[in-house]
Amino acid sequence: MERWYQHLRGELPGGLDALLHDDCTFYSPIVFTPQEGKEITKLYLTAAGGTLGGDAPAEPRDGDSGAVGGSFGYVKTILDGHHAMLEFETTMDGKYVNGVDIITCDDDGMITDFKVMIRPLQAINLVHDQMKAMLEKLSG
Repeated sequence: MERWYQHLRGELPGGLDALLHDDCTFYSPIVFTPQEGKEITKLYLTAAGGTLGGDAPAEPRDGDSGAVGGSFGYVKTILDGHHAMLEFETTMDGKYVNGVDIITCDDDGMITDFKVMIRPLQAINLVHDQMKAMLEKLSG
C-alpha cells in the first residue's frame, strides 16, 4: 500500500499508470455497473481525487496516513495479503463523508480491483453530484 500512499502524495513516478493493472476493475459507490479497464479506472480515481479532497481541515488528525490535502485522510487501514481496506473521512461542502476503499493487488503489486463505499446518504448524494461534474469536466 506504500505505493498507493506515494501516489496520493504525488511522489510515485508514473502515477496511476504505475499502479493499475491493464484489466483493473473499478466499483463505484454511485454507478451500478463495474467499470472495466485501466483507462476508465484512472478516470474515476482522478475524478475522486478532485472531489473527495474536501474542505480545508479544521485540525490535523492523529495517525492520518496517506492524506492528500483538504480534509481527506485515511483513518484506519486493514491489510491481508493482496487485499487492503482503507477507511477514509473527509468533509465536503461542510458535510461529513465516511467511506472505505477496498483494494486488491496481484502478485506484482498492481491494483486489479478498486471498490469504493460511502456513507451516509447525504454524502452519497453530494459525492454523486460532484463526481458527475468532475467526470464531465475530465471527459471534455
